[in-house]
Amino acid sequence: MADNQTYYVPEQSKWPIVATVGLGVMMYGLASIMVDGKQGVDTMGAWITFWIGSAIMVYMLFGWFGNVIKESRSGLYSAQMDRSFRWGMSWFIFSEVMFFAAFFGALFYARMFAIPWLGGEGDKGSTNMLWEGFQATWPLLNTPDPEAYPAPSGIIGPWGLPLINTVLLVTSSFTLTVAHHALKESHRQKTKIWLAATIALALVFVCVQGYEYVHAYQDLGLTLQSGIYGSTFFMLTGFHGAHVILGTLMLVIMLIRIQKGHFTAENHFGFEAAAWYWHFVDVVWLGLFVFVYVL
Repeated sequence: MADNQTYYVPEQSKWPIVATVGLGVMMYGLASIMVDGKQGVDTMGAWITFWIGSAIMVYMLFGWFGNVIKESRSGLYSAQMDRSFRWGMSWFIFSEVMFFAAFFGALFYARMFAIPWLGGEGDKGSTNMLWEGFQATWPLLNTPDPEAYPAPSGIIGPWGLPLINTVLLVTSSFTLTVAHHALKESHRQKTKIWLAATIALALVFVCVQGYEYVHAYQDLGLTLQSGIYGSTFFMLTGFHGAHVILGTLMLVIMLIRIQKGHFTAENHFGFEAAAWYWHFVDVVWLGLFVFVYVL
């Protein structure tokens, strides 16, 4: 019979079903916000649904993470369990890579194929039957149907707020790496300082992006409803922002655990997993900065 030195099998858990319910409610609310907002319907109920789902997800995250932490601190995990965690986190990040690859693929398809076809490449006749005289440009500020999809008056330039956010995230990867090396050398105070600096940079990033969104909506008329450019812009940057918030939450939990004396120089995969995720988020942003803002 297997024991804790080979592989720990936990008891049945409620957290997977709680996560399923929370994610389903949250996504339903988010979809309702988009659909109702497009149709001019009051979105208050959709927002309430979204925040209920979000609250369930927060409850699940703290509960599930708490169980894992208790099991780890109780000495129930073995080297094989550590390898399982590493593989699990690796596959999770791979799934996130595929998630963003789908959105980058949509952006590439729209820019390289759909819009040029509407502009006359290929079968010009069918294009003229839809929107005669449409000029294909990117960013698409003159939408084919301006009544249904009002065009924005401008776009977010890359060398202002986006560049600031790029510097913030690249710097945060550096500070997190310093914190990681300090932990491996058992310099706990140094780890706390550099990890706190990483969290501070992440919070500033979120604030800057929030200001950017307000500017886009109020000053530029750049919204989810302003054609393919607006939809791809907000889907890519918005989902990335959600990942930044989740990554920041993970880093905050790591800081709390370090304050409580968790982790050693040899055993700190929880910290490593959060660091992997954060570096992934940073790499995705570099792709966003180049392909959404610059090109």
